[in-house]
Amino acid sequence: MSRRIQALVALYFEGIPFSNQTMAAQQEIEAAMQREFAQLEPALGEDAAFERLVGQYPRLADMARAAGYSPEQADLWRREGPVADLRQVKKQLARQRRRIYGVALLGALSAVQLLWLGYNLWEASGYALFNALYLALLAGLGGLLLRRFVREERAGRDQLYDIQSFSYIRQMHDRYKKRLLNSALFSAWTLSLFTLSALGFWRYGPAKQLAEALFSNVILVEIPIFICAKNWLCFRLTGSRSGWPWRERTQKHLTGMVLLALGYWLASCLPFCLGGRADAFFFPASMVAAGLAGLYNLTLRRRITEQNIVFNKRRGGLIAAGVVLVSGYSFLQRDTWYTQPYINSVPVVEHRSHDIQYDDRTGVYTITADTEDFKILHLTDIHLGGSLFSYRKDLKALKAVYAEIAYTQPDLVIVTGDLCFPMGVMSFSLNNFAPINQFAALMRNTGVPWAFTYGNHDTESIASLSQSDLNEAFKALSFKTSANLLYPYVQPPVTGRNNQLIELRNADGSLNAALFLIDSNAYTGEGLNAYDYIHDDQVEWYADQVRRLNQEAGRSVPSLVFFHIPLQQYREAYRLYEAGDPSVVYFFGENNENMIDKVCCSDYPSKLFDVIKELGSTKAVFCGHDHYNNMSLEYQGVRLTYGMSIDYLAMPGIEEDLDQRGGELITLYPEGRFDIRQIPLESIAPEKKSPFSHRARRRI
Repeated sequence: MSRRIQALVALYFEGIPFSNQTMAAQQEIEAAMQREFAQLEPALGEDAAFERLVGQYPRLADMARAAGYSPEQADLWRREGPVADLRQVKKQLARQRRRIYGVALLGALSAVQLLWLGYNLWEASGYALFNALYLALLAGLGGLLLRRFVREERAGRDQLYDIQSFSYIRQMHDRYKKRLLNSALFSAWTLSLFTLSALGFWRYGPAKQLAEALFSNVILVEIPIFICAKNWLCFRLTGSRSGWPWRERTQKHLTGMVLLALGYWLASCLPFCLGGRADAFFFPASMVAAGLAGLYNLTLRRRITEQNIVFNKRRGGLIAAGVVLVSGYSFLQRDTWYTQPYINSVPVVEHRSHDIQYDDRTGVYTITADTEDFKILHLTDIHLGGSLFSYRKDLKALKAVYAEIAYTQPDLVIVTGDLCFPMGVMSFSLNNFAPINQFAALMRNTGVPWAFTYGNHDTESIASLSQSDLNEAFKALSFKTSANLLYPYVQPPVTGRNNQLIELRNADGSLNAALFLIDSNAYTGEGLNAYDYIHDDQVEWYADQVRRLNQEAGRSVPSLVFFHIPLQQYREAYRLYEAGDPSVVYFFGENNENMIDKVCCSDYPSKLFDVIKELGSTKAVFCGHDHYNNMSLEYQGVRLTYGMSIDYLAMPGIEEDLDQRGGELITLYPEGRFDIRQIPLESIAPEKKSPFSHRARRRI
């Protein structure tokens, strides 16, 4: 029956602007009518009692008198005055919310600054005065904002609202009530992380590390203070303007949620204080607390809310998109080792063993060979994805590498870049740690020494390991650990990630040849596919090393240079060759690249080629990068050779194309002579060519 009384009173108040005064009066009148109805019902029955009540109080003024109000007060409720519409209310609340955000932010910063001040006073640090002044500034600004907020919030209590604006305020109060309830548990979770971190350093580390840990994780204190302060002030702002619906019950629910948060905090942290493991209690306590909070939100919370669960499609879509992005990014960065069973099965390749020494001071590797020739297998663009989605293609690439090594039995393998492909596309992976470890493990099992230059894809900006991280990873895999990766622990102070010199010496210690591995860098950052180049300081380093070697040997020491991105001279030579210029000498191969440019080199010219001609030491250079190019031309006395690629992954349709895949066997002889021979994979490990391959489609 209470609903009929409630509807009757609401009908009498129809047309009266909403305010705190009228809402309080409506509640008191409703309570008075309920009491009188309860007295009439036993004698008259429900329907007759309700009719008697309606006849006895035909006007709002009569009902007001029954609740202790005078008729004049009832008339004042209908007074004409400024009534805020929905647009005005939204502007007022938006202005107040901005102040609330400022107060909450300054409050969080002040709390942390107070911790800093206490720490500085305890340490008798000279920063104490600065922190005190900064704290005073933050507190002063926060106080000014809070004062303006309180002044306007009090003025808003007497504001009159139309039905639309009042409904909006009630809706906003409902929303902030739910946020405030949930923020208590979220704050307890972040504070538990902070507490466990502090307790861990307190138990296991020195006091200095404890202080550093506390202030490095201080955001776990700032976030809950900001969220709780913001939600509490917004809850009070909207509640004071909407009559505090279910006020007493809401206070009980808030108390219960705070007790749950406190219990969770104790359950997750106290056992660690008593000698237990942090992870043994934190995660179970988190699951239990989250489960209880979820059950509460679905059941008990509806007693104090008008709309307990509201699904906002836009917010739900944004949250779902955020979850997908975060989980997807985490998934793409995972280390995966699906090719490891094959790698573990790879046997040692029969090859000649040479003495290898490393100079810790200069970062130079020296290979001493007692054979008349020295064989180098040049591979490029392996492009390992390192994910479940790229597993099949990764396996093909590793098998192709092994087939080339097993067939040529080289003394050294040099890879000119792009060992991995952490781009997210094609491979569904951003991980560049697992692929380089997989390749290193394969090479370690073959027993053949190897070296490499970086490619533009090895350290993409979105990859899991940065340039410095990957450098450290390669050092951990290098010669002192693996005995076959010739990666320098010390590198010259020039541009690039790996510029190194490998000296080849005869059995008597005399210099036979020099191998320069130079980083062609990745991107200039000036646009999409804006490739970098070999910089001037790298060229100067190369020239200094050539002069040093020539001076030591008393003659011009022959050398080879390896890098990833082709020099501009590759493009010049190819255009002249296509034009039939007899000054360009053709040896073998084809240039079939057509995805971006025929020759994808940097727009910036490098001085390397001119210095190579000037010094006369280097007779051949080798690169990769352009997967369908494998032509070898001699231009101005220098042999320019593209490596056959291994790639099965990075370019659309390349898995089905076979003619471009393989390597080059470089054989060095005494007195600077060398021979370069292509080793197409198809000639040593034939694959079945699909009639729908990229190359076949072009012919069709």
